[in-house]
Amino acid sequence: MELQIDHVSKRFKDKNAVRNLSLSLTPGVWGLLGANGAGKTTLMRMIAGILPTTSGEVKYDGVPIETLGEKYRSVFGYLPQEFGFPQEFSVGDYLSYVAALKGLPPRKGRRRIQELLERVSLANVQHKKIARLSGGMKRRVGIAQALLNDPEVLILDEPTGGLDPGERVRFRNLLSEFAHDRIVLISTHIVPDVEYIATCHAVIKNGKLRATGTTEELVRLVEGKVWSCTVSSEEAPEYESRLSVASLRSEGDGRVSIRYLAERPCSADSHLVPPRLEDLYLWMFPQNGGENERRRERA
Repeated sequence: MELQIDHVSKRFKDKNAVRNLSLSLTPGVWGLLGANGAGKTTLMRMIAGILPTTSGEVKYDGVPIETLGEKYRSVFGYLPQEFGFPQEFSVGDYLSYVAALKGLPPRKGRRRIQELLERVSLANVQHKKIARLSGGMKRRVGIAQALLNDPEVLILDEPTGGLDPGERVRFRNLLSEFAHDRIVLISTHIVPDVEYIATCHAVIKNGKLRATGTTEELVRLVEGKVWSCTVSSEEAPEYESRLSVASLRSEGDGRVSIRYLAERPCSADSHLVPPRLEDLYLWMFPQNGGENERRRERA
């Protein structure tokens, strides 16, 4: 089982969203990392067959997905970043509707829906209208519809948006179990959601593939560049303004621990610390400061 992205490009008027990108996806969880505008969603839409490529092909087991047509769609599951649903539909009605669209026999569809409602903790709201659900619950409905046909290829665009920490843990466990003999590609800004469950990661920037590898392989790219030091709380804003800061943590007594990325230490008391995948993300996307790259931990 292999999903091949073969020299794929996508151009919108005067913008190249994806540039000559090649990648072979094999069974397991793949993390797709990149900043806003990097081309992640465009790439996923081409893999889904929703968006045609400008050049290059997406192939499943060596056959272009356009040639496979319905056969490809029958083994494919997709959760877009924003998914629509009829406002009057209940959770159960919506999943029954999607099951019919995907060609599931009625009895099998009902059984699969009940199984997924339990797995994503929605069984108690299956008769409630989706429009009245919280954002996290709506996201879980989207996850359930993507899994309905037990797909061989599952593409999830920002799947954990709106989920609370407990829901994210359950979701990661579900995907880990699901992906042992399937291809799962997850695009997310919440790096810890893929750091420990992904078999491999692909990092794209400005539409180009910049790096691939396991978490262990990728973090080696920032070994020797992740530092920690402790400063007074009054000094912290000045350090933050001139450094690529990954996290701040209050240590009490007016002291703040700063984790930052740099080629060289910024102070005599700085010491190297083991890198994490978030550090690589911040190193590769330094201009996207703020909520996506920095985690401020306050004691």
